[in-house]
Amino acid sequence: MQEKMIPEYIESHTTEEDPLMAMLNRETHLKTFYPNMLSGKVQGKFLEMMVYMLQPKRILEIGTFTGYSALAMAKALPENGLLYTIDNNEEIESFARRFFDKSACGVKIRFLLGDALVLIPNLDEIFDLVFIDAEKAQYLNYYEVALKKLRKGGFILADNVLWGGKAVHVDKKPDKETCGIREFNDFIKQDSRVEQVMLSIRDGLLLIRKL
Repeated sequence: MQEKMIPEYIESHTTEEDPLMAMLNRETHLKTFYPNMLSGKVQGKFLEMMVYMLQPKRILEIGTFTGYSALAMAKALPENGLLYTIDNNEEIESFARRFFDKSACGVKIRFLLGDALVLIPNLDEIFDLVFIDAEKAQYLNYYEVALKKLRKGGFILADNVLWGGKAVHVDKKPDKETCGIREFNDFIKQDSRVEQVMLSIRDGLLLIRKL
């Protein structure tokens, strides 16, 4: 019972969403099949705070879903900042774009539809911050293409690195998503190009700094 109360306590002591973010949160839960993919209030506010602290000029997000995390980060971007967000789900595009258009910070967002592994190498940008929250089996591939576009001293945030505890618990027949997360986590642990800290926020965030 006490463990169940902790997430509620954390959420109740986090600044409330603005009306647009609350609407996006609610509509995601009402109209999509996997609303748990949404970053949500606590993680969204954490991402916003990270952008306020780091003051990046260019952000890359791999995995848009309904646009909650993109809007959270765009809110804290400076006026000349840009956020590129990439997703390959055509069905979700109009949903996310509708909320980007409703937001005053939507002008800072560039939505790209397609395969991130194909699109990223062709972007004529060097990024200060990358947020990875897409297909788990591809995390290591996303990391490699993103790292090449990340400035020295820049940061990568990878979501779902605990994967509901599956990254920790040994399973004789893990699914491909669990295998992808474990492979990614173990690779980063040994990668001399970066340093990292794993955070237990929501489903786990890995904060990585390029050396």
